[in-house]
Order: sequence, then structure tokens, then C-alpha cells
Amino acid sequence: MMTSSATAMIGLLLFAYLIGSLSSAILLSKLMGFADPRTDGSNNPGATNVLRIAGKKAAFFTLTGDCLKGLIPVLIAHWLVDDHLIVALAGFCAFLGHCFSSYFGFKGGKGVATAIAVSVGFQWMVGVITIAIWLLFARVFKISSLAAIVSFISLPALIYWQEASLAITGVFALMSSILIWRHKSNIQRLLKGTES
Repeated sequence: MMTSSATAMIGLLLFAYLIGSLSSAILLSKLMGFADPRTDGSNNPGATNVLRIAGKKAAFFTLTGDCLKGLIPVLIAHWLVDDHLIVALAGFCAFLGHCFSSYFGFKGGKGVATAIAVSVGFQWMVGVITIAIWLLFARVFKISSLAAIVSFISLPALIYWQEASLAITGVFALMSSILIWRHKSNIQRLLKGTES
């Protein structure tokens, strides 16, 4: 029989996944009346694609929603438990929900905004440095996907620098690996020099 603490932990991780599964881009497309981002632009339900097809206002709301669903479960986990590994797993589950949404056929976005919010909520200094790396590469190279890839290659090392835990670093390394893998088409275009 599971202990109450184990049941609570599973409930927390499930909650994080279900919150993460809420697609800001898809829900806002229905509320604001713009094209479904899964079938227009790059076909990715994320803020960058919403910017392409619906403009800055819709993209801002999408970005905010994607950040909140990564940040809220991590903050709740911090409040409920002292174990940083469980907090990291809560953030990871929210990220998984974004990428593999239970509400939308286990399909979702690439997870950049949600993952950044997870890192900010988990360890604010790591989050700020990750954002700074993203902004630097985005400003210099003007390519959002390249900025995301470089910043998330750096994330596990930053986590280890702050936490000195192989288990926690492993959670963030897995999150970064999934995020980079979901950018595989972008990587192919980057190698060909055709990425926008």
C-alpha cells in the first residue's frame, strides 16, 4: 500500500503534467479567433508561431500562458516539499505536458518558454542566466531556434553548478535533451543555412 506522502507526490506530479498539458496557443486561437497554430505557419503550437500568424498581442498571451504553466507547479512544489528532486520532477512533468499534451492527442509545442519558466522557478539564478544566453544568441544571430538550443545545452551544467546533484542535473539534462530533439527540423535547417 502506498504511503500518504507517496500518494501526495504522485498527485503533485500528475497535477503538474495536467497543467502543462493546457496549450495556451490552441486555447487562445479559439478564444481570440486566429488560425489554429497546429495547421498554420510552422504548425507548432507555440508563441513564435502565434507571432507569425496572429501578431504580437496573441504571441504575448501565449508566451505568458506557457510560462505560467511551467512556473506554477514548481512554485507549488517548493511550497509543499523540501526535496529539490521532487520540485525538479514537478517542473519536468509540466514540461512533458506541454510537449505531449493529454488534451490534444499527446502532441504539443517545443517547450522553450515552459522549460525556461521551470528553470526560473526552480533556481532563479539559473533561470536568469539561461534567459541571458537565449537573449544574447537571439540578438547576435537573429535565430530563435539557435538561441533555444544553445541555452538548453548550457542548462544542465548551470543546474549542477548550483545544486551539485547528479539526480537533479539528470532531470534537467533529460528535459534539455527532449527540447533539443524537438528542434530537430530546425537543426537540419540550421545546418543547411535555411533557418529563418
